[in-house]
Amino acid sequence: MRKSHRFWVLTVVLICVIIYASFVTRNHLEPPPSPHQPGRRDKVIILNNGSTTIRLDSSIYEDFFPQLQRYQCRELVSQEDLCQQDLSPKGPPLLLLAIKSHPASHSRRAVLRRTWARPRETGGFQLRHVFLMATDPHVKHSNLAWQESKAIGDILMWDFVESHHNLSLKERCFLQWMQRNCQQAAFVFKGDDDLFVNIEALTEYLHQTPNVSEFIHGNIQYRSAVVRKGKYAVSSAFYPLWVYPNFASGGGFIMPQSTIPELYNASLWMPVFPLDDVYLGLLALAAGLQYHHDGHFRVWGPPKDELEVYRDSVVVHGISMERIEQVWNGIQKPDQTGSPGH
Repeated sequence: MRKSHRFWVLTVVLICVIIYASFVTRNHLEPPPSPHQPGRRDKVIILNNGSTTIRLDSSIYEDFFPQLQRYQCRELVSQEDLCQQDLSPKGPPLLLLAIKSHPASHSRRAVLRRTWARPRETGGFQLRHVFLMATDPHVKHSNLAWQESKAIGDILMWDFVESHHNLSLKERCFLQWMQRNCQQAAFVFKGDDDLFVNIEALTEYLHQTPNVSEFIHGNIQYRSAVVRKGKYAVSSAFYPLWVYPNFASGGGFIMPQSTIPELYNASLWMPVFPLDDVYLGLLALAAGLQYHHDGHFRVWGPPKDELEVYRDSVVVHGISMERIEQVWNGIQKPDQTGSPGH
């Protein structure tokens, strides 16, 4: 009996030691995240922009948009070497044009390759572009985009399906790609494939704006009202506030290289909001980044459809492909024309 009693006492003591050691080791190896960088296991994230406190409940995001929260970025078409190919190491800094596109938009991409997205050296920068897309439920379009990428090499494609809400996944996955594959880019211009971009005005803006590397640049939406009906609607149960944090309109904006690691790190622990420009605004708020607003980013279209307006603009959003080519040819100087670099 005495031996049996001693055995059970030793067994209980050993179990207690193992449990204690496991607890100490786990807490040593996995310290709790700081209040400034909560982990994904945190249920509630609190952000403050100086005038409004924003409470993000991860469980609500899981309930409303589980696919956005659980998706892991997987590239079907990768461009790991895009920011190294054909670049002079001693040449001007790299300006990357990251253009959101859809597999079915072959003609749009063709026009942009012939016009403002053409790879070249201009305005004190080496210019390169990449088209960002996901898959299309119509396999024909995805297959054509795949063939297009093999022929030209300027498409980055993930394996989620194109949709309005999934545009936020393009933001998150592009940040991951930038962090891993393109830290050489001094600046990233990000926009849609129905844009006209005045490259001369864009490069002048980058050279002439004071402290240009310290801000996200574009047409900044300050305290934009939340929409409850229509394409951009979110419910009050999901987002009860009536205004959004400040964000750069997704039509076209600029991110300096210094902002990419901050935005990427925030994307690792922030829930994914279903509107891409608001999502990036939340990441910027979490990262403590600042904005610079400029009205020459005409994300609502031109006030007048005249060449002088385009010459005076950095970006004009929402114009036809035919008009993009007309404007491009109309404002080019003789030494700026030429064949595409690809």
